[in-house]
Amino acid sequence: MTAGEPDPLDFDAPPHRYSDRTPKDPFTRLRNRLEAPNSPLDRTSELAFVRSLLRVLEIPESSQLLVFSTTSLQLGLISPSNPRALYFNDDTYVGWVPGGRIEIASIDPELGAIFYIFDIPDDASPIRADRSGRCMNCHAGDEVGFVPGLTIKSVLPGPGGGSLDSFRQIPAGHGVPFETRFGGWHVTGAQGFTNHWGNLTGRLQEGALIRIPNAPGERFRLDRYPVPTSDLVAHCVHEHQIGYFNRAIVAGYRVRTYLHSDGPALTAAHLREIQADADELTRYLLFSDEVLFPGQSIRGDTSSSYRRDFMRGADRDQNGASLKELDLSTRLFRHRCSYLVHSAQFQALPPALRDRVLDRIRAAIRETNPDTTLARIDADERHFLRTQLAKTVPGFAPSAQPPEP
Repeated sequence: MTAGEPDPLDFDAPPHRYSDRTPKDPFTRLRNRLEAPNSPLDRTSELAFVRSLLRVLEIPESSQLLVFSTTSLQLGLISPSNPRALYFNDDTYVGWVPGGRIEIASIDPELGAIFYIFDIPDDASPIRADRSGRCMNCHAGDEVGFVPGLTIKSVLPGPGGGSLDSFRQIPAGHGVPFETRFGGWHVTGAQGFTNHWGNLTGRLQEGALIRIPNAPGERFRLDRYPVPTSDLVAHCVHEHQIGYFNRAIVAGYRVRTYLHSDGPALTAAHLREIQADADELTRYLLFSDEVLFPGQSIRGDTSSSYRRDFMRGADRDQNGASLKELDLSTRLFRHRCSYLVHSAQFQALPPALRDRVLDRIRAAIRETNPDTTLARIDADERHFLRTQLAKTVPGFAPSAQPPEP
């Protein structure tokens, strides 16, 4: 970056104007309906309100993840005796801790994560969902690239939920080793899958950290929550989504800044950076750096409907195939391209970035002489992806041959 050039990570500067613009994320589009006196939200109890909110937002209750570390805006209410619950679909995230407020993070195709917080009314009064600037203290920090993104913490909590140690050393996503995940979270459906930090608290004894088992429901009543699960499969999908969105949000901000500063033609230096971002996004979408399951398949929580709920509304071709199909034997998904290529956020990436990502995907899955520098995909899977993406991703046409030298 040269002197006087705008910082691509200043999300309130032109052309982004994060705080000034009216967002187009899913929650904002529903906000007026939810704030109206005749809103469809059930006020008969706190739990009924949460369940009705999830229905309106089309977020499955089965996506519930329970976190008992005090790594949230409402840390004063969170503890191993009162975990915070998180729910999500492909582009909207809801946080709730019993006795506290509702937190929303919803993905705007250009601006990134939009944050709201509001009280659960104890009478018939309407809600008032205010955008929250305080969330930026964590959600626009270094671990998300200084733009409005999403975070996942992994810590060993003490008896009250405060952190004794933290484990993650790399950005969120499917490349994070399992042995550093889930600290401060409950995990259900993880039978035999023990090399992680979930379901544990700790204490310091003579300078050493002592692990203390903290089974789900041992220190609180599970029936206070919509479902009794914190499904391992949902945890893995959540990690994959956040890893993609954070990378794509940072890259989108950078490209839009360069287009704003360069005028009609991007500089050579900026083009190199855009290509590097396109390569990183391509690697992520094609699972090039995915950490495989450690020596065994996973089942997830068999009492949970999450696997079925996750597939509901999936983009499918005429044969019913979808990029959302789960594998769960050695890896999370069956196919080697993420369903997030169907997201509104991916389609809204600046063409200078999105077209380069699609070019790199085409090269990686072409029929002959595929480019293996970003991914190694076998012939049958390349054929499936060429067919699937051509039918479901606007602007995608497969390339059968490498370009002429």
